[in-house]
Amino acid sequence: MAVLIDGKALSQKIRDEIKKKVQVYKEKYGKVPGLAVILVGNNPASKLYVEMKTKACEEAGIYSINHRLNENVTKDELIYIIKMLNENPMVDGILVQLPLPKQIDEFEILEAIDYNKDVDGFHPYNNGRLVRGNPLFSPCTPLGVVKLLNEYDIDVCGKDVVIVGAGNITGKPLASMLLNMNATVQVCHIYTQNLKEKTLKADILITAVGKHNLITADMVKDGAVVIDVGICKVGDKVCGDVDFENVSKKCSYITPVPGGVGPMTIAMLLYNTLLSFERKLGIV
Repeated sequence: MAVLIDGKALSQKIRDEIKKKVQVYKEKYGKVPGLAVILVGNNPASKLYVEMKTKACEEAGIYSINHRLNENVTKDELIYIIKMLNENPMVDGILVQLPLPKQIDEFEILEAIDYNKDVDGFHPYNNGRLVRGNPLFSPCTPLGVVKLLNEYDIDVCGKDVVIVGAGNITGKPLASMLLNMNATVQVCHIYTQNLKEKTLKADILITAVGKHNLITADMVKDGAVVIDVGICKVGDKVCGDVDFENVSKKCSYITPVPGGVGPMTIAMLLYNTLLSFERKLGIV
């Protein structure tokens, strides 16, 4: 059986460290980091994510503001709120929960956020720095994956990495991060031909699609590292992209779903918010 990569445990370890730092800064400067979250509409999954992020902030001692907006909000109204938050000295991080309603240009909204407060790491400025290998804020889910690999001493240098899923949130930024760590990276997507042929060559296989049992045991090389970022529901059960029961019998390391990458995403949001606060104070 593979070694289980415990994202829940590492996430808690990081969150405990952040909480201690926040308390020190509160005592020393009389200030704490602040995170503003904007939720548009009533998407149940988005509402749940926002509640989890708010709770995580409270536990870490981070000041949080929630703006909940009607799904019919206009682009201009949303940008106005973002600009107010950009100018608010108590706010160190701004997060617009995705997806947004169809009438709003997602790129334009993300670009309106001050890149110094872009703790989600989606602003074009931060995307560019990430590609260049000098990141300011890295997107939370890819950053969480890298932290997990580091925690388990999984060296990516010179390794063949296959990422299944070319999305802007995980696949593309993670590819850049791993390239900057000297991995050889191949990104697959919905138009990729002969997916199995590609995944069988992977020393490290990362999947971020959201399709149950997309990756089966016959698609994984013996001894590979498997990181499952995908998430979907099958009945009442939360699952990933990987056939965990069978794949775990032939790989060396594997993340579970839930309890793998998911908890790391929120931990990295707090990590980035603290980083923004420390930059404002001139500590880093």
